[in-house]
Amino acid sequence: MLYKLWRSFFKEILLLKRDIGGIVIIFLMPLLLIITITLIQDSTFKNLEGSKIPIIFIDNDHSEISKKIESELKASKSFQLLPNYNENSAKEAVFSGDYQMAIVIPQNLTKDINSNIDSKVQTIVSSFGLEADSTATKPVASKAKDIHLYFDPATNAGFKNSVMNAINKMVFEIENKKIYKAFQDQLGTTEDLDNKSLITFKEIVPKSAFEVKPNSVQHNVPAWALFAIFFIVVPLSINLVKEKSQGTSVRVRVSPTPYYIHILGKTFTYLIICVIQFLLMVAIGVWLFPYMDLPQFDVTGKMFNLLIVTLFAGLAAIGFGILLGTVADTQEQSAPFGATSVVVLAAIGGIWVPVFLMPEFMQSIAKFSPMNWGLNAYYDIILRNSGIGGIAKELIFLFLFYLAMVGISLIYERKQNAV
Repeated sequence: MLYKLWRSFFKEILLLKRDIGGIVIIFLMPLLLIITITLIQDSTFKNLEGSKIPIIFIDNDHSEISKKIESELKASKSFQLLPNYNENSAKEAVFSGDYQMAIVIPQNLTKDINSNIDSKVQTIVSSFGLEADSTATKPVASKAKDIHLYFDPATNAGFKNSVMNAINKMVFEIENKKIYKAFQDQLGTTEDLDNKSLITFKEIVPKSAFEVKPNSVQHNVPAWALFAIFFIVVPLSINLVKEKSQGTSVRVRVSPTPYYIHILGKTFTYLIICVIQFLLMVAIGVWLFPYMDLPQFDVTGKMFNLLIVTLFAGLAAIGFGILLGTVADTQEQSAPFGATSVVVLAAIGGIWVPVFLMPEFMQSIAKFSPMNWGLNAYYDIILRNSGIGGIAKELIFLFLFYLAMVGISLIYERKQNAV
């Protein structure tokens, strides 16, 4: 039995050697796709990750409040502050579209706010019939200060409102603390008043399949590896159609070798091709992408699990190719349908556009694509460090898909021969 399986495997290798150009395309096309698409999508994925927005920050106050605003903006991890501008040059840079916004802190902002707060507190304390600190000079209230915000005219209103609300909240918190401190000074209270916010926000994140989002490399390496794996449907189905047209399948049926040995020979042959395709994709992600200013694909401690997913994804692709080659009567039927079906499965499975960016309706449809099962298994390993147990469901789905495709092929082949 093993000898027959080996001879079937050897026959498939000889068939592949006759079409070296086709084999080169199978390996070369996905490599070109992964490099091109990753470079195109990298900026989009960085925006999804929350990359920093460069904004101009001009501090004319150089005191407590301006430094507090600056530190809060830096701590938000949403903005990259650009110094070394004056107000006129900042205005010109923003209005010309070079940057989205500029923040200009006016002179004496901290000093004037302190004066206003002290003046109001003294007035309130006096209204209660309490004596203000006689040794202190009564502050003179000054008019409100304006923090100048310049926005690119193309900036949407939602971004403007969120930035203005954030800055307003910072200033309000600073003023609130200063008011507490001023009352302490006026009343001579040494006790430290707790002026922490009475209401805080805690984000509750559901444990969904898309809780952790990949970067451009973490998505495109496994995604295009899957596309390459499933694209073997085309040459596999064409080879099966050729065997029928050249009479090879008839000789296989009349030989003492069971037909399933013929199928297993093709399975092992194309599984090797799938593994080679995946290793080439990983090599691009690990060694080439860092030289292209892209994130490096990290496979530390994950390679074995990734190869297991590759084998099961390869089985699913091979099963689909065997079914297509068994049902199709001509190459003109198998080649266009195979290529089109792979592209459709890739589109709905999250290869072209990640599933978490799709509408909810398409996210539901994606669950029926074998490419999506494979991609989710890759995600679990790459992003969540899952083991084989964590991806067992996806592996089972892929293997059942292979068994279903091969089973239907065998039943169809048997019925055709019985006619």
